[in-house]
Amino acid sequence: MTARGAARRPLSLPPVIGHRGASAYAPENTLAGFHAARALGCSWVEFDVRLTGDGALAVSHDDRLGRTTDGRGRISGLALSAIRKLDAGRWFSDKFAGERVPTLEEAIRVCGEIGLGANVEIKAERGRGPATAAAVAAYLDSMAEILPPILISSFLPDAIAEAGARAPAIPRGVLFKKIPRGWRDIAAKLGCTTIHAGHADLDESLAAEIGDAGYPLLAYTVNDAERARQLFGWGVASVFSDVPDIMLLAAAEAWAASRKGVVL
Repeated sequence: MTARGAARRPLSLPPVIGHRGASAYAPENTLAGFHAARALGCSWVEFDVRLTGDGALAVSHDDRLGRTTDGRGRISGLALSAIRKLDAGRWFSDKFAGERVPTLEEAIRVCGEIGLGANVEIKAERGRGPATAAAVAAYLDSMAEILPPILISSFLPDAIAEAGARAPAIPRGVLFKKIPRGWRDIAAKLGCTTIHAGHADLDESLAAEIGDAGYPLLAYTVNDAERARQLFGWGVASVFSDVPDIMLLAAAEAWAASRKGVVL
């Protein structure tokens, strides 16, 4: 049974999701980063995917290569073969020299092998959201029998809509920097399962509103333990973090406090 024809999968999210792997400990969006996240106790990671110039799917947050590789130019303007020649680890530490920009296939296979769920965030330049989502959905559809737990998300409504049309069984989340007043209508129209938001603009009443509407709320990017405990106390389902080990401890403390009836 393919993802296209399967029933919608139940989504079970952990309290902490490694942001781009474990970005404080290993180069972001690399296989080394996924292994680091797993070693720190993560059961899920988040990573970004975008189309190369020749239509392949590369794991990268930025379209420009300069920040996280030793190359230059735009991913959207280069062939995958050229991108794969670049070093994506040395900028972080000599320890990671030789890391490459992964393909979506490599990322998914490694997640499956080491027991990680994957939040695949679709990134795209103007006008390329649907094409990127279609390519992501086609790959995930082809691998449906061996996929680890998957959540697709994006800031781009057209990408989310395309992913829903192509792979309706895979849960989708809509990303907001700041939750708009019409968030509920947006999420319903796009068939989203989760709401993702920048943590700085969240407050207790908004978190409660989203939770009461039946949507798990995922907050990014949370690296402060006190803030994480506060968010968990408000009912936030998951936080994305560069330091997932610290956040896992905060999640355990928040859970223990809730069992004792303590307000953090």
